[in-house]
Amino acid sequence: MKYKIKIVRRVLHFKQPAGTSRGIYTERTSWFLELTSPDKLGCIGIGECAPLPGLSCDYVADYGDVLRRFCDDFEQTGQIDYVRMRDYPSMLFGLETALRHFNVGQTALFNTPFGRGEEGIPINGLVWMGTYEEMLGRIEEKIAMGFRCIKLKVGAIDFDRELDLVKRIRERFPSSEMELRLDANGGFAPDEALYKLELLSQYSIHSIEQPIKAHQWSYMAELCRESPLPIALDEELIGITDPSMMGYMLNVIRPAYIIIKPSLHGGMYGTMKWIEAAGEHNVKTWITSALESNVGLNAIAHLAAHVYGPHITMPQGLGTGQLFTDNIEMPVEIRGDKLFYNP
Repeated sequence: MKYKIKIVRRVLHFKQPAGTSRGIYTERTSWFLELTSPDKLGCIGIGECAPLPGLSCDYVADYGDVLRRFCDDFEQTGQIDYVRMRDYPSMLFGLETALRHFNVGQTALFNTPFGRGEEGIPINGLVWMGTYEEMLGRIEEKIAMGFRCIKLKVGAIDFDRELDLVKRIRERFPSSEMELRLDANGGFAPDEALYKLELLSQYSIHSIEQPIKAHQWSYMAELCRESPLPIALDEELIGITDPSMMGYMLNVIRPAYIIIKPSLHGGMYGTMKWIEAAGEHNVKTWITSALESNVGLNAIAHLAAHVYGPHITMPQGLGTGQLFTDNIEMPVEIRGDKLFYNP
């Protein structure tokens, strides 16, 4: 079959600044792939390539040109070159999504209870960094919406204030009523991380993501051994694309969890490889979006429903669909603390 791919670049704007310990996002750029074929008129496949500046391993100055070359190769061969593209995860994910959408003919990319609109996927409520008062207000808003798993970004404001915020949450909501996840985005220094984790551990924290910056395997492995809190890896996975290296890293560091973002960690192909490696090393996983539009979010949600099967109980990180003022319409919606697909 012959294929044709059109690339459309689009800038999306956040409703409110999205703060992390790496900086603040006010807008983000995505490249959308529109896949068609003269052999299958009327059919189209849409995929989103959404790299994050300063984080994605494939965020390069000539991103659009590199993406165009990969699309040209696909047009000629009709095949995705996974070996070449695995180092360009956001591009791979967009092409995989477009091809899957084209082949199945609908935005429900996999036949699952979620894709049939029968089940929702539990998600965590994400609270962005901000001032103490802003974060407290955002927590109250998420709780009022019905969330029973809150993910709190930490590591940017004064730690004592963050600790007080966590304490206040636990005073109102015990762990039996509210699961609390933390994400430091590498914001703790290695020599102070264990002390901070010990202070946080008194508040029944589910896990903390990436307490120190990536690529410090010896420090991270020591933290995972000694921390009273379960540690989850996120940024640590970026750039590791060889399946044997995935297993090697997990064996060295031995985290409790890894959090997989298809746009950052190898597309659908890499997601499956990470889950396979995690299973071999007794590491638990969940899947998270990485500030994509609803196009990418929809694809990630269907992928999560596919890989984890029906009746998902662990909250996934799929609550980013309401971040943008100019998002793209897709049949996904949040009801309470679950994400639903409306076929």
